[in-house]
Amino acid sequence: MTQQSVEILIGKLLTDEELREAFEQNPQGVLVWLLRQGLQLSRLEMEALRSIKPSELNGLAEMIDRRLQRASLRRTYMTHTVHDTDTLPTAPLGTTGMRITRVGFGAWAIGGGGWTFAWGNQDDADSIAAIRHAVERGINWIDTAAVYGLGHSEEIVARALRDIPADDRPYVFTKAGLVWDEHDRSAPPRRVGDPLSIRREVEASLRRLDVERIDLYQMHWPAEDGTLLEDYWGTLLQLKDEGKVRAVGLSNHDVTQLEAAERLGHVDTLQPPFSAIRREVAAAELPWCAAHGTGVIVYSPMQSGLLTGSFSAQRAAQLDAGDWRSRSPDFTGEGLRRNVALAEALRPIGERHGATVAAVAVAWTLAWPGVSGAIVGARSPAQVDGWIGAAALALTDADLDEIAGAIKRTGAGTGPVRP
Repeated sequence: MTQQSVEILIGKLLTDEELREAFEQNPQGVLVWLLRQGLQLSRLEMEALRSIKPSELNGLAEMIDRRLQRASLRRTYMTHTVHDTDTLPTAPLGTTGMRITRVGFGAWAIGGGGWTFAWGNQDDADSIAAIRHAVERGINWIDTAAVYGLGHSEEIVARALRDIPADDRPYVFTKAGLVWDEHDRSAPPRRVGDPLSIRREVEASLRRLDVERIDLYQMHWPAEDGTLLEDYWGTLLQLKDEGKVRAVGLSNHDVTQLEAAERLGHVDTLQPPFSAIRREVAAAELPWCAAHGTGVIVYSPMQSGLLTGSFSAQRAAQLDAGDWRSRSPDFTGEGLRRNVALAEALRPIGERHGATVAAVAVAWTLAWPGVSGAIVGARSPAQVDGWIGAAALALTDADLDEIAGAIKRTGAGTGPVRP
């Protein structure tokens, strides 16, 4: 058994030499000790614990590694009974060494209003409550960006996590490369790749997030200021070497750009848009990432609300003028009609699984090879509860066939229709 396996199993909290040595010599004894110290296990986990063999330790680690990270066994024991639904499945994020829950908290909308790509005004107290609720439910990563709310989203994430012990906090991912005008917040941000600008941005994000190191730092979009990809990607690689960030990735980049970056240094992650409506990356980018050990965290798996099961033409007509969706062809006319029809087609699948339409939509993206996790936004705790079930929802072949048929029938979106 390797040290890496031990650390996956007992999290960051229990990696001292004495305990690690004991675990290597008697893993079952240490697990029993952890149980007696207050680690609450579900019925299925208890069965696994009773029958565990050294060769099965990695499987058990996948079930309880996040539980151990949440419970600071050296300081305070867990006081509530954990049910099976409290433990979310995890997957490796490429070769980063991080295991992430299959769904993560997206912090775009909580940036609030007053900027080009805003979702409208947002109550900060609701945002903080949503983040904390997601963490309590087991979510172990948050995706934000400097540009969301022009710095405000990062500040809200920091406020939400401030009272959580450092070892119990979720991973925090953020992005660079979109630079705004402080004197004109309504002006569209510029796509900037200048290395000096990126270095200023990472320092600002570290300050706003109140962290010493960012877990994943991503280039938000390809630069449009004349900076070569090799220059801005080289800068991100340098930040990783310097320890300012743990891993580096690209967002909204295509296969040709991924190839160019990979020649310079490994692309740890890709963050593309992906949903049952917007499916283009399934043709090339997802297979490339799977072949190169690049983790994939997809965004907008519910297509910005269209696939939640609660969207309608009436609701679209009532979108605030400050909500970017009010200007999108996906939310008007024939495009809206097709998209709502596809969402309705997901409803009977959800009913069969006892899941929401939103959970089915997210689970569809997770069914594709190469996808590590899906970013899902929430503006309140109730919205988190609406999609968190996707983390453990396994769609059947029949489900996937039915969804593919619905995509073809409704004519919604473009791209491959089935994993």
